[in-house]
Amino acid sequence: MSARTLFVTTALPYANAPFHIGHIMEYIQADIWVRFQRMQGQVVHFVGADDAHGAPIMLAAEKAGKTPEAFVAEIARGRRRYLEGFHISYDNWHSTHSPENTELSQDLFRKLKAVGLIYSKPVEQFYDPVKRMFLADRYIKGECPNCGAKDQYGDACENCSSVYSATELRNPYSVLSGAKPVLKSSEHFFFRLSDPKCKAFLRRWIDTPGRLQPQVINKAKEWLEGEGNKALSDWDISRDPPYFGIRVPDIGEEKYLYVWLDAPIGYFASLKNYCGRKGLDFDAFVKPARGTEMIHFIGKDIIYFHTLFWPAMLEFSGYKPPDHVYVHGFITVSGDKMSKSRGTGISPLRYLELGMNPEWLRYYIAAKLNANVEDFDFNPEDFIARVNSDLVGKYVNIASRAAAFIHRKFGGALGELGAAPLVDEFKAKATPIAALYDEREFGKALREVMRLADLANQFVDEQKPWELAKRAGGEPQLRQVCSVALNLFRLLTIYLKPVLPDTAAQAERFLGVAPLGWRDAASFMPGGHRINEYRHLLERVEQKQLDQLFEAPAAPATISIEEFNKLDLRVARITRAERVESADKLLKLTLDLGEGTRTVFAGIKSAYAPEQLEGRLTVLVANLEARKMKFGVSEGMVLAASGEGSGIFLVSPDPGASPGMRVK
Repeated sequence: MSARTLFVTTALPYANAPFHIGHIMEYIQADIWVRFQRMQGQVVHFVGADDAHGAPIMLAAEKAGKTPEAFVAEIARGRRRYLEGFHISYDNWHSTHSPENTELSQDLFRKLKAVGLIYSKPVEQFYDPVKRMFLADRYIKGECPNCGAKDQYGDACENCSSVYSATELRNPYSVLSGAKPVLKSSEHFFFRLSDPKCKAFLRRWIDTPGRLQPQVINKAKEWLEGEGNKALSDWDISRDPPYFGIRVPDIGEEKYLYVWLDAPIGYFASLKNYCGRKGLDFDAFVKPARGTEMIHFIGKDIIYFHTLFWPAMLEFSGYKPPDHVYVHGFITVSGDKMSKSRGTGISPLRYLELGMNPEWLRYYIAAKLNANVEDFDFNPEDFIARVNSDLVGKYVNIASRAAAFIHRKFGGALGELGAAPLVDEFKAKATPIAALYDEREFGKALREVMRLADLANQFVDEQKPWELAKRAGGEPQLRQVCSVALNLFRLLTIYLKPVLPDTAAQAERFLGVAPLGWRDAASFMPGGHRINEYRHLLERVEQKQLDQLFEAPAAPATISIEEFNKLDLRVARITRAERVESADKLLKLTLDLGEGTRTVFAGIKSAYAPEQLEGRLTVLVANLEARKMKFGVSEGMVLAASGEGSGIFLVSPDPGASPGMRVK
């Protein structure tokens, strides 16, 4: 049977923040499946990318005093630490802000337009006259037209749950500037998703056996076959400037492709970038009838885009649609949604910084996952019990109990297995366990592996090698028993390798074997094979590590209003910013306070180039005692924010503030 060629992706994370545990959970799920396929001998190309466009990134960059390009590049620099830290084996990580994505997105737009699936029409939207931009619903607030509740967003009321359009809000205002928005018309481009040929194709695509999970099929059909106000509607695929994105091609005016059009094309862009580096034929992966399988792992919140828009866009622009879209649920902690302030969030970065083994988390997530679209819960007590019992108490325990006798008594050389029915039983489980991995039934696969580990430990308990070692003439049996146990351990290592790649690599070195593939489950280590000295493979999880991981941030000390009023916080304009020679972190800022200037040395060099800062407003602690430094005297402090992710963000007042104003 010839090897499969697989093009595998995960959903693109938005490039406005570091990875959270939901990202890591999805990447681990996909990585386990990819590693299993590679062990099967399949050819897998596993790629990811940052979703780097859109108004939210443009506005976040503006607030940080950076260009959007610099903003997303800084986020991108922090990705490797997470991916390598949790052993995620991507072949390529790229960005939608790339030449490949620009080329592919504009080409796809042209092809869809050529077949009559793109048209334009005027759209009336709220417009912010101060920011000079059209406003998405998230940037508009006002009074609910149903219950009158104030400060409700432009699409739904949190008080009475009414759903409405932004134009129905009473007394609307822009979240960005506070200004009253005005209605303004603009020409927008639409993808004709409601076209009968799109719907006919989607029915065939959705109904293809094995393509989607049953829950996903039902949801996709609900949208596809809706009527009235629930009918499948055409998709607005363009945005007006200012916007950070890819220009709509071949038109005279400045328009941009909506981020959700170019984001999934980022899968192709990352693959094309990878193919260019590796000398591979990109078209062989993305054109019809080329024999490659396209597989997406995504969360349940983006089913709509991946089962309707994306396959239809690909089908009618000459590309092959996805072969499979595998959808997962969300992760909660102890039954609650993630909340850092309540100590119910898991920071992947903190997990790594605490020195916790990433394969503990990989194993626990795998043990909880199945092929359905189900949420699963991270329970700290269950995490400790499962990792310590399964991985340390069962799996690793087999090797540690047998290896010392082989080394001490027989110079590391295994004996003949003789009749070893348990080895044959373990070998026979390779096919059913492989089927579970292939079907993404990881929890069932690991339960079967741990059942085998129980049998291996039971065998050692019954044979009592510690007693055989003391018995006169017991050495031949001791050698056979320990050799059987180590062969069982080798087979368990094969079955756990997709989940525990680093531990498996250590086990391979200890066993003195080449990297194990799935086919190696049909063989065994023969008599005379030499193992290396055993060194402990996995440590136990300690309660204190979980306590530190879930430790809620310490509540800040409270102060009185009188104490706060002792701070003289002033709006200041940065009139000049200079690099400080021989200083790694500092910039020299000259600040205009309206009635004079101040010089401040600020540790923000890693986040800002001097030319980005000049003319910008910031906030100064004006009554801070002057500090003499070797570079000069610093006459205050500018306020900046930072968190557990990368980046330093200068605090700035809204437009309209002027130098010298008091912040209180």
